[in-house]
Amino acid sequence: MSWLSRLAERQIQKARLQGQLRNLEGEGKPLPDRPGDVYVSPGDAAGFRIMAQAGVLPEEIVLKKHVAAQRALLAGLTDETARKASMAELARLEMLQAIAEESRRKFLR
Repeated sequence: MSWLSRLAERQIQKARLQGQLRNLEGEGKPLPDRPGDVYVSPGDAAGFRIMAQAGVLPEEIVLKKHVAAQRALLAGLTDETARKASMAELARLEMLQAIAEESRRKFLR
């Protein structure tokens, strides 16, 4: 067991002994079925779930949406100058998305 796992277990045990884990939403109910979590590491899945419950999106997801919107915009452009500018913006957004994804991977190692 890693030091991080031991620390997490200690904190959970401390909270349980202090009664901080009583009367939580969903207590006593089965865990919800999340088949999409099969393809994501348990740590990522938990983090994404916490952020979703807080109404926050990870930076890489926001950038992914911007990339999709930029691709749709580019598909509708016919002017060559506008297409070049749109392609440059698409490349910038894709680079930012790749950086965000790589940063998360490195952080979680």
